[in-house]
Formats: sequence, C-alpha cells, structure tokens
Amino acid sequence: MRLNSIKPAPGAKHTRHRVGRGIGSGWGKTAGLGHKGQRARAGGYHKVGFEGGQMPLHRRLPKRGFVSMMRDTYAEVRLSSLERMKAEEIDLAALKAEGVVPGRTLVAKVILSGKLTRKLVLKGIKASKGAQGAIEAAGGTVEPAPEKAKYAQRKTAAPKA
Repeated sequence: MRLNSIKPAPGAKHTRHRVGRGIGSGWGKTAGLGHKGQRARAGGYHKVGFEGGQMPLHRRLPKRGFVSMMRDTYAEVRLSSLERMKAEEIDLAALKAEGVVPGRTLVAKVILSGKLTRKLVLKGIKASKGAQGAIEAAGGTVEPAPEKAKYAQRKTAAPKA
C-alpha cells in the first residue's frame, strides 16, 4: 500500500448538487427554493425561532426553576465542622470568625453530618433533630434563638358608635 494509492470506499463520496444549473440537473429554475415568498428571495429570511408572527415556542413554554434571593443569608453547618472549631460556646459570630459560614450569613442551622465527640454549647443557632441529639449525647446543649413573631400585631380601631 502506498499513500498515493489510498482512496475512499466505493459509495462513500457523493458529487455535490450543482443547484440552479439548468433543468437537466433536476435542481434548475427555482433551485429548490419553491415559488415566491420570503424564503425564495435573495437575502429574505428571518431570525431563529420566528414563527410568522405566531407566539414562538420558546415564549409559549413556561419558565422553570427558581433561584432564591436569600441563598446567601442561610448556611448549613455540619457536626464535623463544629468538631474542628476551637470555641466551646458557638454562636453565629463564632462561626463567622472561624470561617465556617460566609460573612453575610444571617441564619445558620446545624445538620447531622459527621461525628461530634466534645461538649459544645450552641447559642442562637438552629439544629436538626438528629444534630441536636448528637450534641446532647456528647454532653452539650442547644439554646435556640428567640422566635420572632410571625405576624405583627394589628392595631384595631375601636368601632364607631
């Protein structure tokens, strides 16, 4: 075998259509563009997804997904992260100081992930049931944050007589 004798397999290559080269070619006259209309004209076309003025599919379908604007203010903390911390009393400021949660975090919650072997006191931080059980099993305590009133008290005006 020599490089100058290599050829593609029979039937692998096809001659290209020479469009618009007379009626004998089968692609003469309108050259595959049909009769009249925007698509038959030179330079006449429209943007991708255009459906002739009908509401396009990408606008008919509903939007999906949701990105919470509060995603940066909430943080999950693992028990294994608490194990590595130096502080005995752990609150949100201590978590931020040791870099366990980002600085803009407003609410943190401890979840059951990893092991805890030392005694800790959680102040003002939420904990899942499993995490609270693991902290208490290690001899620690969980002091929950004071709950905020969900609804502000409405001032009701005295009825007019």
